[in-house]
Amino acid sequence: MNTKAESTKGATGADIAKLVLAVIVLAAGIFAYSWFGSNPAIPQSVLLLGVVVALVAALAIGAFTAPGRRVRGFLGESQFELRKVVWPTRDETLKTTGIIMVVVVVLSLLLGLIDLILKSVVLDWLLKLGT
Repeated sequence: MNTKAESTKGATGADIAKLVLAVIVLAAGIFAYSWFGSNPAIPQSVLLLGVVVALVAALAIGAFTAPGRRVRGFLGESQFELRKVVWPTRDETLKTTGIIMVVVVVLSLLLGLIDLILKSVVLDWLLKLGT
């Protein structure tokens, strides 16, 4: 259980300006990709690199805002909690996968049998009674 107190302050004007700047940087990268995409003189890899650089720059700008700090804290705590997870061994994983496959096959056959029985009841018995 986390006992830290959460602050409920809203975003400041500087944070909003930084977030707007991050969106503008990302939009500029995407716009440049689409604008120069039809130019055969510019390789596709350079265009993709420009979008990646714009994305990284936008994330870096957004990381220094209050919401960005909260996201970084959340990711840090998630990584800490992930270290506590006990992962199954290869043998446990293979056995569990095998059991699931058997259950899926058995349930498929069972549902197919129920479908066959209902089809025969409806088509053979009920529809012939009306004629």
